[in-house]
Amino acid sequence: MYTSDFNCISVWAFAVNLQSPNICNYVLSHWPFTQEKIGPWLNLVDYPWARLWLRLMARLSRVEAVEQVNMAFQDELPSRQAQLTALRNTQEFDVLVVGGGATGSGCALDAVTRNLKTALVERDDFSSGTSSRSTKLIHGGVRYLQKALVKLDYEQYMMVKEALHERSNLLNIAPHLTALLPIMLPIYKWWQLPYYWAGIKIYDLVAGAQCLKSSYILTKTKALELFPMLKRDKLVGAIVYYDGQHNDARMNLAIALTAARYGAAIANYTEVVHLLKRVDPQMGKEIVCGARCRDVITGQEFDVRAKCVINATGPFTDALRKMDDQKNPNICQPSAGVHIVIPGYYSPDNMGLLDPATSDGRVIFFLPWEKMTIAGTTDTPTEITPHPIPMEEDINFILTEVRNYLSPDVEVRRGDVLAAWSGIRPLVTNPNSKDTQSICRNHIVHISDSGLVTIAGGKWTTYRSMAEDTLDAAVKAHNLSAGPSKTVGLMLEGAKDWTPTMYIRLVQDYGLEVEVAQHLASSYGGRAYEVAKMAHVTGKRWPIVGKRLVSEFPYIESEVQYAIKEYACTAIDVIARRTRLGFLNVQAAEEALPRIVDIMGKQLTWSEQRKREELSAAKQFLYYEMGYKARSEQLTDTSEITLTPAEVGRYMKRFHKFDKENKGFITTVDVQRVLESINVYIDADTLHEILNEVDLNKNGQVEFNEFLQLMSAVKKGQVSANRLAILMKTAEQSLDQTEKPVSVDRSGGGV
Repeated sequence: MYTSDFNCISVWAFAVNLQSPNICNYVLSHWPFTQEKIGPWLNLVDYPWARLWLRLMARLSRVEAVEQVNMAFQDELPSRQAQLTALRNTQEFDVLVVGGGATGSGCALDAVTRNLKTALVERDDFSSGTSSRSTKLIHGGVRYLQKALVKLDYEQYMMVKEALHERSNLLNIAPHLTALLPIMLPIYKWWQLPYYWAGIKIYDLVAGAQCLKSSYILTKTKALELFPMLKRDKLVGAIVYYDGQHNDARMNLAIALTAARYGAAIANYTEVVHLLKRVDPQMGKEIVCGARCRDVITGQEFDVRAKCVINATGPFTDALRKMDDQKNPNICQPSAGVHIVIPGYYSPDNMGLLDPATSDGRVIFFLPWEKMTIAGTTDTPTEITPHPIPMEEDINFILTEVRNYLSPDVEVRRGDVLAAWSGIRPLVTNPNSKDTQSICRNHIVHISDSGLVTIAGGKWTTYRSMAEDTLDAAVKAHNLSAGPSKTVGLMLEGAKDWTPTMYIRLVQDYGLEVEVAQHLASSYGGRAYEVAKMAHVTGKRWPIVGKRLVSEFPYIESEVQYAIKEYACTAIDVIARRTRLGFLNVQAAEEALPRIVDIMGKQLTWSEQRKREELSAAKQFLYYEMGYKARSEQLTDTSEITLTPAEVGRYMKRFHKFDKENKGFITTVDVQRVLESINVYIDADTLHEILNEVDLNKNGQVEFNEFLQLMSAVKKGQVSANRLAILMKTAEQSLDQTEKPVSVDRSGGGV
């Protein structure tokens, strides 16, 4: 550090003590990059007022970003049809982005805010791929910093530093979708305490002025107080550090919608059939000048012409590169990351857990998310597919690692996995490098001989800087008339009118449940009022409006209507990305599907055939991609029965209360009869669904052997919260209560 730097720090520190913003601002104006330089010092001293001042600076940067974007902001989103019309009828765009994930949407937003005429096409839905299947963290990467320090790798260090800067920006520009999350690192060996403490402190120092909160050490007692599920044997203490967390799919959508409001023509379910090329008269070679596109829903094809085409297709990078030139080598090396969702009681509401060294060297996060607990990720080579499936061995690996860190009192059961998914991380080799086999740890921007701009690699947190680098390269390569990026501090969809207490107004003004109002505020930000206005009257005293799609989640029917305004075209779009129901509980999502399809059918005038197709496609999505298949396979017709003779006798007695004729099986009629006898009424369709979960040979009835297989799976923890098992147990208890003779010994009389 230079003497002048030290003098400026001294003046700045003096100004902080005097609480003089004028002096602070003077130092800023006469000393470039002051915030970055004072960052390490801030983490070594007590600086509450300084932190407040830095937050003020962040607000000013947001105002400056909005002022820099000199263009009309559309308060009403154009319809998807209007967007397709713009794509067809515009003579030539400056930029056409292919890919609607986080990076592609970020590129579109960066381009349109530079006053470039911008288009974006996505063959599926926005965030349908890797961008919706992340660990939900906004982080610099503690493990990358560890590798950077151990291997003295400057590239990894700079990647962490960049990510920490982007983490701070993302928390500022989408406060409704993000939150600070403390993450605990449990320590079980004394020598690890100073080692990990030093590493985490360096993480804070690298963040500098953008450090969210300082990390700290906990005693064993305090660690168990904050995370009571933690294994206490040999626990020495813990270290807590801070990162960010977000709703990844809705964040991706917010970026895309913000681009649309600034004038970008964006369309999901629009795939590239082939690239358009023309011969450059000056250079005498073919250059990319657009793409032939197809509306996946209608099948109509049209050309979209553009001066520059950007390939931001994530794992499918190579497919578009080969459209450009079949000789292009593959640069994407896909890796599968599996996550599971288990009930919220497995973790505290506001404390995550990091396992830095699993049995095979991978890192596992164990985090609260949307009132559930998310655990992952794995990191295994995989094939590129648009529909990745979570494998049973990966699910069991995560469960095993989680068991290693939780108290023996907490039984981690396979049956508690409510959903599971696999995301393909597009690791890349650098085509600009001589060593094309080595994995590039950061993102790469490559421009082909024909002018196709490819952005690949990177991570969710750095989507904005990746987009900035991409547009800088595109502007330079294609001589586009554009200024520098304006996206630092630019508020995303819903952020403008959001406040931490806006949910109270939603409750007071519209009569929504508190939980529903909180959910709407955190999902839609300032746009939550529009969703609330669409909500239907419940007919109850409370809540006045807001009919839930399923009872245990705060998603309401009006969100389905609003999802269509947000370009949702299928039922899968709603359960997976507009709401997160499919990612949180596959059975609850399946239960909500008929109502979702009905609402969408009315809004989009679907035929009965289309409704059936949507229902079938959504169930297939839940079955394969959201882990329902792996869950259902825990109970099969070959499942081993491991019950004691006493348990078999007890379950036989329970079964015969329903099977009065000793047929050896029960049907919906048998169950309905018993339930009506104890004044419980369930409609026939629901009963059919309940029995179908256990009917392994799908013959419309549950045999005694199938019932024993169910109860054995429940005993082993492979199946939990099974509706038939709970229903039959509850009915048996009620029947036993009514059949018990009334005692008159103490009745006070009688002859």
